[in-house]
Amino acid sequence: MRGRPSTAVIAVATVVVGAITLVGCAGPEESGPPAARVSAWVSTAGGGAAIGTVEVDSANIGNAIAHHSSPAAIKTVCALLTNDAETAIGNLPTPDTQLTDDLNNAYQDGAAAGDDCFKGASGTKALMRRSASERKKLIPLLATAAQRMSALVGHTTSTSTTQPAPDNDPFN
Repeated sequence: MRGRPSTAVIAVATVVVGAITLVGCAGPEESGPPAARVSAWVSTAGGGAAIGTVEVDSANIGNAIAHHSSPAAIKTVCALLTNDAETAIGNLPTPDTQLTDDLNNAYQDGAAAGDDCFKGASGTKALMRRSASERKKLIPLLATAAQRMSALVGHTTSTSTTQPAPDNDPFN
């Protein structure tokens, strides 16, 4: 009997069309070779810049302390480290489990260092020492993650927090 397709045929067709649609929705981080997926993640999530930002935040704390800045100024740079580390955690996971773990470890350490610094900036030396210890561990953790990222994409990934000035030279 020809005419209307059976309910089972309609159900199978619906599943096939749905699956094809979902495959077509896969973003660049979800398909392709690992180098391409990680490279796409770095571009969309600002992976390199996030590492650089957390490094700069950590250095800014050291500078504020070395220059005997006010507790309020120190708290400000401490809060920036916490905020930027937590924002970077929000961009995880990456397409690579090891890279995700490396970045998560670094960012968790950065957030803890910022929290301890913020709480200790008003004079709690034990918290300031703990923050300093966490920040000392942070830089190698970030370096390990940056090296993993570069190895995955096949070239050194920039961790610069600044954008180059536009090149308006018409002869370049």
